[in-house]
Amino acid sequence: MNGLDGKVALVTGGTGGIGSAICARLAQAGCKVVSTYMDEAQANEWQARMAAAGHDVALIRCDVSSFDDCKAMGDKLNAEFGGVDILINNAGITKDGTFRKMTPEQWNAVLDVNLVSVFNVTRQFIDGMLGKGWGRVINISSINGQKGQFGQTNYSAAKAGMHGFTMSLAQETARKGVTVNSISPGYIGTDMVMAIAEDVRNQIIAQIPVGRLGKPEEIAALVAFLAGEDAAFITGANIAANGGQHMG
Repeated sequence: MNGLDGKVALVTGGTGGIGSAICARLAQAGCKVVSTYMDEAQANEWQARMAAAGHDVALIRCDVSSFDDCKAMGDKLNAEFGGVDILINNAGITKDGTFRKMTPEQWNAVLDVNLVSVFNVTRQFIDGMLGKGWGRVINISSINGQKGQFGQTNYSAAKAGMHGFTMSLAQETARKGVTVNSISPGYIGTDMVMAIAEDVRNQIIAQIPVGRLGKPEEIAALVAFLAGEDAAFITGANIAANGGQHMG
């Protein structure tokens, strides 16, 4: 399917809502999919659910905010799989608070997991992609990296930074067959969003012109497209998928 059969895909934070859909979609396309995790019990449960749904996904423990952890992961995957063809930088956390009350811990934790990790992980595999003359790096950003969000200076700064990274690395790798793009989802109907109080969730939906939350599978479909041969001419792009909530 679109030249993805047999490609090795690494999805950071793949056990979350959007990550799960991405893993499933890439597995369906014939990729050998690996997801990072931190909580072993939760990850094993998730892996069993994926297997029951027909998706074979390998697991590797990695703290993506640690360069040393990422190097160990890179060494392991490069040895076992001959590198990674498709990298989805999807791992992310939030630690919200107004800037006046934000602690250094809140700032650093979000920047480390959401942005520093993009360097830590991508650095391990980019040489292999360039050596093969083919690769895909897809960074999962956010609508709030485009428009900002009250109480999220840390998260918005990290997600905006992902696109600056995307544009710069894309220029360095374009001639070698490696594309680098980012996706900025709006509000997606993951378990986390569905856990928001219904009245608050309805207020969010009221701000979305298409009148609904996005589906994780819609983001996964976009990832699969960007990973495939049909998207070989797209690099350095940020694709918004937010139901019209933010345009520009």
